[in-house]
Amino acid sequence: MAQGENENIIPINIEDEMRGAYIDYSMSVIVSRALPDVRDGLKPVHRRILFGMQELGVLHNKSHKKSARIVGEVLGKYHPHGDSAVYETMVRMAQPWSLRYPLVDGQGNFGSVDGDNPAAMRYTEARLKRIAEELLIDINKETVDFQLNFDDSLKEPIVLPAKIPALLLNGASGIAVGMATNMAPHNLGEIVDGIHAFIDNRDITVEELMQFIIAPDFPTGGTIYGYNGVKAAFETGRGRVIIRGKSNIEVKENGREMIIITEIPYLVNKANMIEKTAQLITEKKIDGISAIRDESDRTGMRIVYELKKDAMPSVILNNLYRQTQLQTSFSVNNVALVKGRPYTLNLKDMIFHYVNHRHEVVIRRTEYELREAQKRAHILEGYLIALDHLDEVISLIRSSKDPETARNGLMERFKLSEIQARAILDMRLQRLTGMERDKIQDEYNEIMSMIEEYNAILASEEKRMQIIKDELTEIRTRYADARRTEIEHNAEDFNYEDMIPNEEVVITVSHEGYVKRTALTEYKTQGRGGVGSKGATTKLDDWTEYLFTASTHNYLLIFTDLGKLFWLKTYAIPEGAKASRGRPIQNLIQIESNDKIRSIIQVGNLNDADYINNNFLVMVTKQGIIKKTTLEQYSRPRSNGIIALNIREDDQLIQVEMTNGDSHILIAAKSGRAIHFHESKVRPMGRTATGVKAIKLSDVNDYVIGMVCADSHETSLLVVSEKGYGKRSPLGEYRITNRGGKGVKAMNVTEKTGSLVAIKQVMDSDDLMIINKSGITIRTPVSELRIMGRATQGVRLIKLGENDEISSVEKIKNEESIVLEIEATDDLDLGTDNSIPDEDSENTNTEEPNP
Repeated sequence: MAQGENENIIPINIEDEMRGAYIDYSMSVIVSRALPDVRDGLKPVHRRILFGMQELGVLHNKSHKKSARIVGEVLGKYHPHGDSAVYETMVRMAQPWSLRYPLVDGQGNFGSVDGDNPAAMRYTEARLKRIAEELLIDINKETVDFQLNFDDSLKEPIVLPAKIPALLLNGASGIAVGMATNMAPHNLGEIVDGIHAFIDNRDITVEELMQFIIAPDFPTGGTIYGYNGVKAAFETGRGRVIIRGKSNIEVKENGREMIIITEIPYLVNKANMIEKTAQLITEKKIDGISAIRDESDRTGMRIVYELKKDAMPSVILNNLYRQTQLQTSFSVNNVALVKGRPYTLNLKDMIFHYVNHRHEVVIRRTEYELREAQKRAHILEGYLIALDHLDEVISLIRSSKDPETARNGLMERFKLSEIQARAILDMRLQRLTGMERDKIQDEYNEIMSMIEEYNAILASEEKRMQIIKDELTEIRTRYADARRTEIEHNAEDFNYEDMIPNEEVVITVSHEGYVKRTALTEYKTQGRGGVGSKGATTKLDDWTEYLFTASTHNYLLIFTDLGKLFWLKTYAIPEGAKASRGRPIQNLIQIESNDKIRSIIQVGNLNDADYINNNFLVMVTKQGIIKKTTLEQYSRPRSNGIIALNIREDDQLIQVEMTNGDSHILIAAKSGRAIHFHESKVRPMGRTATGVKAIKLSDVNDYVIGMVCADSHETSLLVVSEKGYGKRSPLGEYRITNRGGKGVKAMNVTEKTGSLVAIKQVMDSDDLMIINKSGITIRTPVSELRIMGRATQGVRLIKLGENDEISSVEKIKNEESIVLEIEATDDLDLGTDNSIPDEDSENTNTEEPNP
């Protein structure tokens, strides 16, 4: 190397150079590529496409032009990057499933929601949408600043006037260096209402704005599931919005049910979603779907999931939400450029910056129009002067040797400006007619009125704000449409109990697991022995199995045959008329298909430590096993339930009762025997314990049918047989014994009475609700049943049809406010003792009583 060749090489620190170069690069990406401007909501590429299309003349009322022509215009003049980047951006601006309010009107194949690629730019055509022109309107009135393009040969706008709040309407997404943005689209009508509210009250809070702007509104519709994410996004600029596809259940002619999806979450590829769902079905991760079909067409989306015969639609739908893109989340991250710097913005911030931008546009536009009006008024003033001295003006012009002499003469003689003199010389002769003179005067008066109005606008911020409101109202009238995305609040959003009255209802559960709640007033009181009224519409192989009253604000602890426990608020049970069938319990709790409800306990408050530690749940199984556990161990609700007690394979849970630790327990068996012991005979056990023996059954065909936990020894017990016979007896007639014995007779079981089916603790103030397997119910006061001895057969409680049997018996407390209709059809004389003495008297040896 010759000496001196390296004299221009400057040694630098590579770390400093890399840091500086990277910062320059990152700022270029942030400002010039990835983030939208808070004022017009556009990135540079979007802004250049719209401006380039306007300059090319492809407006909404003009014919389409080839996309390649448009892309070439934008590339050659404003955006020196790859043509695919510009074309793909323009394509997205034309897709109705990508933008809530598309800005480009595409003609040809612009892709699909299935992810199909658009046709090449040489095959497609495009023009501006009318709403896009609202972004560009008044751009030629010096409303925004311009900058030189990449080669300094042309000028392009730094920002658009943006008559529509595009950032809020269509949102934006982009990945910069060290930051990203992901902004949700919203409904135009709601946004306009929100901006109006902000202009009227600059101190409005985000929470108050949310009364107008409810939530994001996605172009593909769907349902926003839960509102907490929306609230966080509006208040802080960051939040996670959960979106679900819209679905409904249809039944085919053959009785098979189908899940129909009509809308999918935003940015979900429909074809990929269906393919991945099919894969999950093949892998047995989703069960119960026999076929998937995409029946979407020009009229709308329709994805069909055909279900197997025994499948529960609600369970499968929840699995689809959990495992497929039928439920997705949209992570809101409102990052936009404010005066060239990135900021995270909440809802009010975005509206504030948009209103400020429009305010500046209105000022600059008014100043421009004022200047133009003043220029025109100046010329019109010259015209009027010339017309007032018409003969002298004509004479001066005719006597001048050239136009310059004439111009100077006019300026000197009539004190005109050069502009006015030139305008007079350029005036056509027809303007000298009387009619034309009147038009000039009228135009001058109109211009002066406009100048006065422009000055008033520039002098009053209130007028400028009213202009912004009026223009937005016009935009809303022209482009606003209905909200597409619905909102479904979940339990975490707010306290439903604040909106639901606390009242008594009747809960009905059928043998096949259909559940409903009904107003207590729908049931009538009838005399004992009546034929009853229709209580529930059931299938031939189904009947009402459980019926009880509950308060709407209570927790229901739902125990199943297999010993599982689920929690449910009473108001969460769907309301249904007395004769309606109800809805499957699987829709409400995640109960297994081979399990069913066995017992339901009402609990007022699971957060009261004293309450849950001093109350117990006593459980008895079909094989006579009993267990007692503190309520505290069941006080932490879980959506998928817990194991309440261990159940043997040949056993099942029969009944659960809540006690205070000092109750009398009486357990009855099918054979008609019952055992009575104090609760202290059963020690408290852990939640998953199996329990201890409560009663010794008479044979292998015998089993427990019910349990009573009484607070007082003076209470009376009602026993009912399957053929409709029943009786009341004092609890004191059942001798207290040790746990584990055979007990004593509770009813003389004969072929006429049938086996024992129910045992209840009752008072005179109670009503009985008796229901049989055919769905007939009767409500009768307990007071009509006089107390009898334990060793009797009882009296008939309800008339049964042939081959019918009693299914369920429940007591209901009398309410003075309820008007009870008495329809007495009793054919029995209540004054006559219809009881039959028990041939077998009580055996005092309770450990081995006579059968």
